[in-house]
Amino acid sequence: MPQSNTQKLDHKGLEEMARQIRRDIIKMLLISESGHSGGPLGVADIFSSMYFNVLRHDPKNHNWPERDYFFLSAGHLAPVWYATLARAGYFPIQELTTLRKINTRLQGHPAPAYTHGLPGVEIASGSLGQGMSIAVGCAIGLRLDKKPNRVYVLHGDGELDEGQIWEGMMTASHYGLDNLIAIVDRNFCQIDNRTDKVMQLEPLSDKWRSFGWNVLECDGHKIPDFLDAIGKAKEHMGKPSVVIAKTFMGRGVSFMEDDYRWHGVPPNLEQAKKALSELNPTEFGDFIEFDWEKELVTAK
Repeated sequence: MPQSNTQKLDHKGLEEMARQIRRDIIKMLLISESGHSGGPLGVADIFSSMYFNVLRHDPKNHNWPERDYFFLSAGHLAPVWYATLARAGYFPIQELTTLRKINTRLQGHPAPAYTHGLPGVEIASGSLGQGMSIAVGCAIGLRLDKKPNRVYVLHGDGELDEGQIWEGMMTASHYGLDNLIAIVDRNFCQIDNRTDKVMQLEPLSDKWRSFGWNVLECDGHKIPDFLDAIGKAKEHMGKPSVVIAKTFMGRGVSFMEDDYRWHGVPPNLEQAKKALSELNPTEFGDFIEFDWEKELVTAK
């Protein structure tokens, strides 16, 4: 199979890209005055790793038949996905300023190319819990067609409260879908509280194993650890794999980090200033300038 046309970054490059993605997220949310802060910031390292190292994909040909399939089951994490897709070259970076605006392609929850024309998004993701079922169907279809493409699906840990996910997990194991890799954003936070206060998930790894999955755990902010876990998942034959990546909601912004109250809240102007000062400019350069005094935004 030919290689994808996406630049593959080393560990340092992936860390820098993740930092830029976090800056993009803060600015997008400030402009829109709406959206989710905590979760998107927490998975920036994962998205950087996936799109600039792991996935086989082609931003110039998003329907490339030999691409890997990526499904975002936790659709409210949309800001990190949009920022990553833009940085990867799927659409102009300046379009990130249209997040949640009327008639934008960047809806509050992702909408696919065939309805909203946004390349890189395979399906709409709104109601939580549906991504696993879709990923399982895709993996079965690829197997029936004897195609080597891989399927990845990312879940929030609070999303695991949805019963449909466990039905999909059971189906994936039954059919031995070793072309399927799930990723769990294990940040111990969801919109109402800490996950253990809402619904006890532990022992989470044992539960996945009992459903017939190969389970790997890693620090979702240590990119070498995450890439190593993905590599082992790809090598494991005979059953689907899950990477449980431990993260912190709001990673990189001190006053948001590990605080579930930032699940669905955008920063105000002063909070955005502080967040961006902590994240620092990166070698990739910012996509937007702010006139902080007038609170005006202009695309470069």
